[in-house]
Amino acid sequence: MIEEHGVSIRQACKALHIPRSSQNYRPVIKDDSKVIEQLQVLVEKHPAIGFWQCFYRIRRQGFIWNHKKVYRVYTDLKLNIRRRYRKRLPARVKQALFRPEGVNQVWSIDYMSDTLWDGRRFRLLNIIDDYNREVLAIEADLSLPTLRLIRTLEYLKEFRGLPVMIRVDNGPEFISHQLDMWCKEHQIQLTFIQPGKPMQNGYIERCNGNVRRELLNAYVFKSLDDVREKAEEWMIDYNNHRPHKALNYLTPADLLPDIVYS
Repeated sequence: MIEEHGVSIRQACKALHIPRSSQNYRPVIKDDSKVIEQLQVLVEKHPAIGFWQCFYRIRRQGFIWNHKKVYRVYTDLKLNIRRRYRKRLPARVKQALFRPEGVNQVWSIDYMSDTLWDGRRFRLLNIIDDYNREVLAIEADLSLPTLRLIRTLEYLKEFRGLPVMIRVDNGPEFISHQLDMWCKEHQIQLTFIQPGKPMQNGYIERCNGNVRRELLNAYVFKSLDDVREKAEEWMIDYNNHRPHKALNYLTPADLLPDIVYS
């Protein structure tokens, strides 16, 4: 407009009713990359902390940004919204699934869940010996915490002994301090599979599939006693009469001639 009509900047601004200072304004681009980097590092390492913890941790590192700038970046990153974070697990080492050479070398443990006729959910605790796929225990209850698992292992110790190693996934009952201390007390190696890799515990997963198809999906359970009764019957049949292709069509009991089942 100035060049086209040959007027000065002052006249053009007056005609358009805008301040003359707007013609000389050059926005200062804010470089928040350092603040963003520091906040992201802190939130990644300490996902539960809030703004003021972040701010004072940044100050202790020698940065002198004031809290208004840090909070502006903090909200731009939407860190002021409640964050969900998963419980961190120690690094799990991938281990090949192998068949032990004898009983009580490796046991596998896992949980399942299903629903009673009245809608209440219940859980199953399954324990097998990887050597011959023998089902050692199926516990059924509305809740099966770590102490119940330990009590079941103590019961198995009385007539079967204890294994050299127990293989489990990363469920809350297995990563508890109580189970860790119990295994150390009995000199048992507690081995965890990698998260999201259920086939690293393939023997118990295969057993769970059989339990699902042949037991849980086959009956309507009216009570926990009904579940326990049917589970006991299924376990006896599974250990004594069900041939396994992986065992050359032998049963788990065929590999344990000295153990008498009821």
